[in-house]
Amino acid sequence: MVGMEEEEEEEQRRPPVSPFGVYFNSSSISLAVLAVLEIEEPINIPHSRLVFLLDTLLLRVHPRFSSVIVTGKDGEQRWKRVEVNLKDHIKTAVFPENRSPEYYEERFSSYLSEISAELFLGNRPLWEIHFVKYPTTNAAGNVVFKIHHAIGDGYSLMAALLSCFKRSDDPSLPLTFPDIRIRRSGDAGGGKKAAAFNTVSDLWTSFSKTKLLADDLSPVRSGETGVGFRPISAATMAFSLDQIKQIKSKLGMTVNDVVTGTVFLGTRMYMKEMEPGSEDAETTSIVVLNTRMLRSYNSVHDMMMSKATESPWGNHFAFLHVGLPKLMVGGATGNDDNGGRQESTMARRSLEFLKATQKVIQKKRSSVAVHLNGGLIQLYRKLRGSEAASSYVYWAVKNTSMAITNMIGPTEKMTLADHHVKGLYFLLAGNPQNLTVTMVSYMGQMRVSIGTEKGFIDPNKLKSCIQRAFDLILNSTC
Repeated sequence: MVGMEEEEEEEQRRPPVSPFGVYFNSSSISLAVLAVLEIEEPINIPHSRLVFLLDTLLLRVHPRFSSVIVTGKDGEQRWKRVEVNLKDHIKTAVFPENRSPEYYEERFSSYLSEISAELFLGNRPLWEIHFVKYPTTNAAGNVVFKIHHAIGDGYSLMAALLSCFKRSDDPSLPLTFPDIRIRRSGDAGGGKKAAAFNTVSDLWTSFSKTKLLADDLSPVRSGETGVGFRPISAATMAFSLDQIKQIKSKLGMTVNDVVTGTVFLGTRMYMKEMEPGSEDAETTSIVVLNTRMLRSYNSVHDMMMSKATESPWGNHFAFLHVGLPKLMVGGATGNDDNGGRQESTMARRSLEFLKATQKVIQKKRSSVAVHLNGGLIQLYRKLRGSEAASSYVYWAVKNTSMAITNMIGPTEKMTLADHHVKGLYFLLAGNPQNLTVTMVSYMGQMRVSIGTEKGFIDPNKLKSCIQRAFDLILNSTC
């Protein structure tokens, strides 16, 4: 009897999985982050040094990197500490030797696609590190951290990964980050009545998308189930933060307005090219927002302290449904004009679309639905249970067309085990949508990544449409 009581006490001492961690580790959704580091020189890290680094840095940065998820007798998911065999977590890709960078670029893309569809084993901590020691067109080698979203959100995971890096120019100095201008709910103006109306509207949109209405089927939404368990294809592009800020200043917008509007415009242009007429389809994006009040990354130690209420460890975010504006007649493609008027028409319509996007986002800023949504899901979980709440989140996402999320990266170049990181981007695997757009800033650039269901959306064609949208907006303003 004493043994059973001790076992129950030990179980209760195990920290519970956060609500969103539970939602993202269910039969409906299994969401993982793939953080890709493009390395400047050939990767040559002795195995003994790698094991030492992972053991002394990553495993000690937070207990969740050495824990598995178990379900207690009360039905609650909790974190259980286990012994970590690092050999199970270190993967090295093997490709044919002496091939061209273009060949290895294609193989690396296929490799990312393969590991995106692989589920973590439940008896091991939910992370892996993959080494691809072949030169691609972008880098001499690539390192991929694959981490389950139950461990933490992008903010937490970025802070954890950054603890493993050093500043390239001076390892004794800390990495720094761009300044963040915090916009709280209601900042957009319009008064209390407008805020109340927008809040009610957003709550109704979230509920209807979950329970009643789904986006139209289109070249970016198949509507099929099981999408999250299929391989993804990826493409990335880099935009100058200085150019984005030029557009922002000229038009009186935020960086987020410019980048989101560019992605939305490029998506509409892709839809028009792939299926004329579909650019007017009802298309909604899930925009993921971190609910922390933050200005920079706190250390993992600070996150774990009870007083660090502004940026605690875990999954602390919410999502809003943002409808993509309709494409104007001609769709910024110039198909309705000829000769010299075509360029001016394209430019004017691209700016009209960007301003329409800004207007939608401003309404969302005056709403407090982003906070209420999380509370409502929590209430739903208490009333119906974790699996029902996971299903609710699943349908809230699946009934829309795309997701867009962003993170802030360092201003300076980083090194990992004396290897310089020339590029950084991340992808989401397991999203039940056909399209996910992720963004991260690094060394003065905004890296935009497209993750699409393999075989359904052409990521390179979509990439070219987004790049063309940015060029139209940049040329129109600057």
